[in-house]
Amino acid sequence: MALAHTKTASIVYAAGLVAVYLGERVLGPGRASTTATLLGLGAVVAALILGLRQGKSRPAGRVLPALYLLGLVALALHFSRSDLPALLGHRALDVSMPRLDGAMAVLWPAILLAGTLPALLVEFALAGMARSPLVDARRVRAALLSGLGIAFALVFCFALAYVASERNLKVDFSFFRTARASAVTKQLVSALDQPIEVTLFYPPGNEVAEELAGYFADLARASSKLTVVRADQAVDPAKAKALAVTGNGSVAFARGSQHEQIQIPTKLESARPKLRILDQDVHKRLLSIARGKRTVYLVQGHEERSLSAPHDAESTGTLSLLRELLQGQNLDVRELGMAQGLGNEVPADAAVVMLVGPQRAMLAEESAALVRYFERGGRLLVAVDPEAATAAAPVLAGLSLQISDSTLANDRIYWARSHQKADRVGIVPTNYSSHSALSSQAPYGTQMPVVLLGAGALNKTTVVPDPAPTVDFIIRTEPNTWEDKNKDLEFDKNTEERKSYPVAAAVTTRKPAGSTEAKQDGRAFVIGDSDVFSDLLIRNRANALLAFDAVRWLLGEPEVAGPVSNEEDVPVRHTRKQDVFWFYLSVFLAPALVLLTGWAATRKRRKREVKP
Repeated sequence: MALAHTKTASIVYAAGLVAVYLGERVLGPGRASTTATLLGLGAVVAALILGLRQGKSRPAGRVLPALYLLGLVALALHFSRSDLPALLGHRALDVSMPRLDGAMAVLWPAILLAGTLPALLVEFALAGMARSPLVDARRVRAALLSGLGIAFALVFCFALAYVASERNLKVDFSFFRTARASAVTKQLVSALDQPIEVTLFYPPGNEVAEELAGYFADLARASSKLTVVRADQAVDPAKAKALAVTGNGSVAFARGSQHEQIQIPTKLESARPKLRILDQDVHKRLLSIARGKRTVYLVQGHEERSLSAPHDAESTGTLSLLRELLQGQNLDVRELGMAQGLGNEVPADAAVVMLVGPQRAMLAEESAALVRYFERGGRLLVAVDPEAATAAAPVLAGLSLQISDSTLANDRIYWARSHQKADRVGIVPTNYSSHSALSSQAPYGTQMPVVLLGAGALNKTTVVPDPAPTVDFIIRTEPNTWEDKNKDLEFDKNTEERKSYPVAAAVTTRKPAGSTEAKQDGRAFVIGDSDVFSDLLIRNRANALLAFDAVRWLLGEPEVAGPVSNEEDVPVRHTRKQDVFWFYLSVFLAPALVLLTGWAATRKRRKREVKP
């Protein structure tokens, strides 16, 4: 009977709390709200009295009234902050004692939670013993302690969240490091022919300025022609105006009357993305101010690879990523065709002319213009395919080269793209020379191979032009490669030969002795595949390095060990199957493991309690 009365008291207590909530939070001001609040308070008091009357004969009955009393105290604290004191003629607590009011605002929900949640768990424990002649005090005590523990944990979490929101602190555990000065940037600085001054416009003691100072101190050791100074725009407005700097948070580069700048915020948290790619930005500014912007022309008009694809074509065959790489080297990429004067002469401002994948034969005047450009000291990058060997034959002949019309294949080492026989034309060369056109690629060799797709073999022509250029074959295929003459992708030992075929060449021509017309030696980089620089393959790091090295060699840049430094976080990318796996793992498996662990721990504890 006592258990029944205790359960009735808990129901009355819960109903009272619900009524108070409706009166205070749901119902609008008026008689209904006041009535619900008074009825709720009366129900809580009645539950306390009922629990005390029945608590003398049962241990559980003494626990629940104490919890009801906590709930009643919490309600009293809540109403002390309401309009009730003002109705009784007293000043409101938030006016008379604002600090106490703030403490009450936090204290009363914590006390209410500490009184209500344990009461709920105690009731569940008592319900499990409804038919038992005796009440197990240990179970009641365990339920009480569990409820109090959960209540205290929730109060701690709420308090922690409140303090964190008030303090507004943020901790970033992501990877961060300022980019270091790369070998290519240091060598660019060491080759400076005129002094360059770098000015860091930041206030004293700034964290970002310290990060920048460390980077530029390392860079300045490469050459005495690079000097680094610090300034505050507010203190030295005249210097800031001369460098077109309008405020702190700028890195200014000055060479005579030329100046460039990089905007990096003064706060470290905001500056982190820029600091991760600092070397890339500095290299680009140094190139711009030290050597000026140069132009690379891409020959068009013969179905070559283009910078952007038509709407009905795949974008993987374009050269958009190659253009981004060139623009990162402070190069302006433009198209060159008959409309731009290719039928007469190559523009005088051309630093490099690129002929990538022509499918139709060029006019004789166009080919002659490219050959004359090379012989006068121009720089050519030629990438041709075996199926269109005749399209660029006159240009290759001017370089003392020719390309086979048969595609190279390999059935042992190849790029497994579709896991079909057609993958055998995905050639992976394994032989790289130590030529300066491969300054970054040669040290890696087979550890980071270039990928060619449908490449053709290069050979020297029997008719040598005058003057004869120097041809160095710098990339050769794996020895098990053959020329697939019958296009069946199978090796025919009667008509085909396995050997190492040259697929890339560096061609140079010396200016005649005593000649004043040519300002530099002619250079050409030739490769028997146009896919090698396409968006499909240049994502391969080795292909990107090949393009990087080839262009720098053509431009006459000093040999470097690799590209600029970059400390950007690489995003983790999953396939669709991997995303499905991680989704089900987090939604089902992880909660199941938690439930299984809790069930095992509870079962183990119950076994210990059953033992005498």
